[in-house]
Formats: sequence, structure tokens, C-alpha cells
Amino acid sequence: MSTLLPVGITMGDAAGIGPEIIVKACAQGLSAPTIVYGDVATLRRAANTLGARLEIVEIDDVSHVTGTPARIEVIARSAPLPADLPLGHISAAAGQAAYDYLCAAIDDAQAGHIRAIVTAPLNKHSMHLAGIDQPGHTEILAERSQTTDFAMMLANDELRVLLVTIHMALADVPRAITLPAELRAIRLADRACRQMGIAQPRIAVAGLNPHAGEDGKFGREDLDVIAPAIEQARAEGLQVSGPWPGDTIFMRARRGEFDIVVAQYHDQGLIPVKYLGVDQGVNVTVGLPFIRTSVDHGTAFDIAGKGIADHSSLVAAFDLALAMTP
Repeated sequence: MSTLLPVGITMGDAAGIGPEIIVKACAQGLSAPTIVYGDVATLRRAANTLGARLEIVEIDDVSHVTGTPARIEVIARSAPLPADLPLGHISAAAGQAAYDYLCAAIDDAQAGHIRAIVTAPLNKHSMHLAGIDQPGHTEILAERSQTTDFAMMLANDELRVLLVTIHMALADVPRAITLPAELRAIRLADRACRQMGIAQPRIAVAGLNPHAGEDGKFGREDLDVIAPAIEQARAEGLQVSGPWPGDTIFMRARRGEFDIVVAQYHDQGLIPVKYLGVDQGVNVTVGLPFIRTSVDHGTAFDIAGKGIADHSSLVAAFDLALAMTP
């Protein structure tokens, strides 16, 4: 994709902090032309609340993006939202609109009309009210783009973590730890690092069980599934090690021993990253036919409309999207 193409930002759930952080980021100034998939009136309301002097206009097509400073150009691919949409509350209208914005951005990315997608947070409860049965961004992106091999990666200045399993009950995780799943995650971790400019990624794989199973004493998954997958990945030429105990692997990665950690399940991987702070954290969906990055936080309904939301994660996601595209 050409660097001349704009980056697409999806507004997310209008009742959350997405509109506010987009306005703040645009007012600060972004380093590439941008198009927002969202609702013009909602963004204007956020700008008025913040006292941001921005021109917010609707355009018909991505090809009409001008990249003019102090201007937010918006593509509306959903029904206009109610003017009195209450902030900080779940809403079927907001959930449907957030889904529509994302689908429109995916379609434009697939068609090569935008350089990358950067997403503001959506709310799964609002989507469910609208009849959309999806657990989050990652699954929608994969389904809409017909991607089968994908993974969630969280990154900040100190850690990169990619997940083998994502949104599932903890009780279901052991059954999902299979040789193909491990190999897919290891390969995607290598791919993600290379997209980020790391020529020879050092990949560390976390064990599933305490002490990485301790030779089968605390479960067989590490010995029977994860270790063989690591050996096969090594045979393919990847620089990968493990399985390492989950209670020390992230500390070692922070010290610089590894470029990325492959974690087995959602909280094992995301707690260490988010403990370091969500301000600079970025969520990346690896394996898609386009680049997608996102903020590392939710809709924050408790502070929506108060003008205090931090837009740092959105800016970090935008900058990483630029770094990962040609």
C-alpha cells in the first residue's frame, strides 16, 4: 500500500471516549493524512466539549481526502446517531454504528483504498443489543476479511506479546492448545516482528502450566504440545525458545532477552502489558491482509464526555500503523 494513502480511524462506540480521543489526536496533529469512519455530529459534539478548533466535514469517498490541517474528514457508513445519545451507557444504536464503521474500514482496506486501520474502542454489550454476536474487534476483522490465521498482539515500549488463544473461557484453553495453534502463533509472532523492522526476531514461548509443567508434573500440554511445536518452528529456521515459566518470561523479555513473547491465553499475556500502563499500549491484529492497530483500552464509559480521556494510546497506535506499512 502506498504511503500516499490515508490511514483510516474508526470512531468506535459513540457513547464512549472514542470520539474524544480522536478529536484530541487530530487537534494535536497526526503525521499522515487521515479519514475517520464515524458520525459527524458526534465528533462535533466532542470537539465543542473540548473547545477544539477543528473543521469537521463529511466526504463521500476516501479519494476525496485532502489531509488539510485542523480538519477532520469523515466518512459516514451508518445511520446518523441520535443527537441526544447518552454518553457512558450501552446503546444498540451506538453498537450498530460502531460495527458499521469497522466494516466500512475493512472493506476499504481490502480494496487498497486506505493505508491501514486504527480503531477506537467499541463495546461488545452495545453490539449485542444491536444483534451483533461478536466478542470484539479481532474476530470481526478476521471474519470480514476471511482470514483464518490471525492473532492478537499487544505492544508497548517494553513488551510485545502475542496470544495463542484469545476470547474464550479459561476452562476451554487447554483443549485449544494444539500443535497447529502453537505453530500458527509462533509464525505470526515472527511475521509481526519483521513488519516492525526486527530482522531476526527472538521469540519466547510461555508455558501453559505453572513452571511450564515441570516435566509433566503439573500438566502435559507443555511437554506434549508446546515443546514439539517449538522444535518444528526451529526446524523452519525461526529463532524460538521455551516453553518458559509464565511467572518469569515477561521479566526476561523486559530485560531484552526476547523480542516477543507468545502467551497461551488472554490474561497470561495481557496482564503484564497492561500493568505497565495502557497509555502507550497498542493492540495489533497480526495475520490480516492489511495493517490494523488499536488502542489498548476500552470505551471508559465512566469518564465519557468529561474531557479527561488520554489519547496517547491512539497516537501510539497510529504511529505504529505507519511504521508497519511500506
